[in-house]
Amino acid sequence: MPGAILSPYEQVQETKADLDWAELVTLDLGLFEKPGGKVELAKQLTYAAQHVGFFYVKNFGISQEEVDRQFALGREFYDLPLEEKLEYHNLQDLENGEYNGYRPAGLRQLTETIKDNVQVYNIPKFDGYHERAQPPVLQDHIKEIEGFSRKCHELVVVKLLRLFAIILELEDEDQLVRDHQYDVKGEDHLRYMHYAARSPELNKQVGELYSPGHTDLGSVTLLFRQPVAALQILNSEQQWKWVKPQDETITINICDALQALTGGYFKSSVHRVHTPPDDQAHIDRLGVLFFARPNNHVVLDPISNSPLLKRLGLEENDLTRLGQHLTMEQWVKARQSQQQRRTKAPRIDGQKYQYGEKELEIIPGLHAKIHN
Repeated sequence: MPGAILSPYEQVQETKADLDWAELVTLDLGLFEKPGGKVELAKQLTYAAQHVGFFYVKNFGISQEEVDRQFALGREFYDLPLEEKLEYHNLQDLENGEYNGYRPAGLRQLTETIKDNVQVYNIPKFDGYHERAQPPVLQDHIKEIEGFSRKCHELVVVKLLRLFAIILELEDEDQLVRDHQYDVKGEDHLRYMHYAARSPELNKQVGELYSPGHTDLGSVTLLFRQPVAALQILNSEQQWKWVKPQDETITINICDALQALTGGYFKSSVHRVHTPPDDQAHIDRLGVLFFARPNNHVVLDPISNSPLLKRLGLEENDLTRLGQHLTMEQWVKARQSQQQRRTKAPRIDGQKYQYGEKELEIIPGLHAKIHN
């Protein structure tokens, strides 16, 4: 049965501020199936994958209309009364590492009087292992949401995994694809994310940040074009640069699991969410993202049959050096539990967020980093 009619989603105007934009490579996935296209794209990707962890893709096979429909669904969800959204929130599950469903704003104390301004709604991939109730506004369009989720995987993630395999000189370019199968149990998910605008006074007290510098825990994150400027990356010169919302592109960042699988050869990108520039600071920011992760059974040890990694001697990572050989499922639970742990308010000095060491512990001997 078709869902209720959605009103069109209108993207806001881009900022006119003169910002210090990052220089990122754009991969044209339209070249992927052409003779020599994959090899050329792999060459273009190599530097970004090693040093920045961020890049754009274009011509990825998902129409702007389909993307805007997802923004419209996110808008409809966040327009619901809070009590309706809270029906899909379970604090105990969240603190135990179950991240699907709704996370309201205000769970993190930033100062004695200011809480975070971020709402999250995660929809797990449709692999048959994550059945859960959805609010009617989303359930009415669940087949459309599933189709979009599958397109993110099949049209973007699978192609990137093959490019990564070429860079790693793997004999079989589908080796990484087999570790990221959509219909095999895993923790991939689609996310609608909402940042509420704050007053200039509150923004100043929290260092002009919506979220301090961090990395993501999976393989790659897909961020669909978001015209409210706020995303910043830490480049190879350790400078924070703004990420420009390029037309008809997806911004991609490499994450912790892919860094672990390559012994650190691929860089898990460091990024943060800054207060938007003055001409957009009053606008709530809505994001549509897709998080791709290895299947749950995959062990996060460095890939052993990569000629490139062997030549470079990259046979360990932060986990294996501790004698840990975690599956992706174990890593997700540990990392999500750490991320959702109720902590004391950090000490904020300018844009530096400082937490107690135990508050950032993922497993004994390994701590999350707040990149200031």
